[in-house]
Amino acid sequence: MSVAPVPVSQVRDGGDDASGARHVAIIMDGNGRWAKKRFMPRALGHKRGVDAVRATVRAAGDLGLEALTLYAFSSENWKRPAEEISDLMGLLRTFIRSDIDEIDRNGVRLKIIGEYRALAPDLVDLIDKAVARTAGNTRLTLSIALNYGSQQEIARAAARAAAKGDITPETIAAELDTADLPPLDLLIRTSGEVRLSNFLLWQAAYAEMVFTPVLWPDFTPDHLRDALGQFAERERRFGGR
Repeated sequence: MSVAPVPVSQVRDGGDDASGARHVAIIMDGNGRWAKKRFMPRALGHKRGVDAVRATVRAAGDLGLEALTLYAFSSENWKRPAEEISDLMGLLRTFIRSDIDEIDRNGVRLKIIGEYRALAPDLVDLIDKAVARTAGNTRLTLSIALNYGSQQEIARAAARAAAKGDITPETIAAELDTADLPPLDLLIRTSGEVRLSNFLLWQAAYAEMVFTPVLWPDFTPDHLRDALGQFAERERRFGGR
């Protein structure tokens, strides 16, 4: 469970993250509950969740993080109603089209993890163009998990390692979707749920975790700073004493 937040003032802004974290991942949970509490359609909760994504990406860049990984659509989310899936894919299209200029201008490299090529062909084409456009950016890597399941990712990585003739933790890690990212330092989950939901299981082996009751549409840069403050207070032993 999480500990008491460190005051925001102890995590410096302006490109200088005092926590020492390089890679933060977030399970963005609670859009539906946010909408339900307000007697609004779930689609509006997802739309407000996109606003929280924008603010969080900007804050991650300002804080000097190297990588931010967001759980946007899991391989299990296909079980949701078709109308909700359509709404989510429409929001993804809108986000890429409306935000790619700002993402590129701010030096953010867009990366996709998961089997996103199973999505609609026009969306895959839109994603590929956005990834190619931002490939040379170095300020922050924004990884979006689409049609992603960690168990499936590990199985794919192990199969590729086996095909090369050597199965070790190192060879499997080298085949993961996140192989080109820094090790995961901090995993945040919003909405009060305390589980990983098949997200970055391998990568989270020694990551610190923060679980917050805040619903994703209400998540702000201050919440990110507070989580980083909690991370800074933790003593990381990596299995040692």
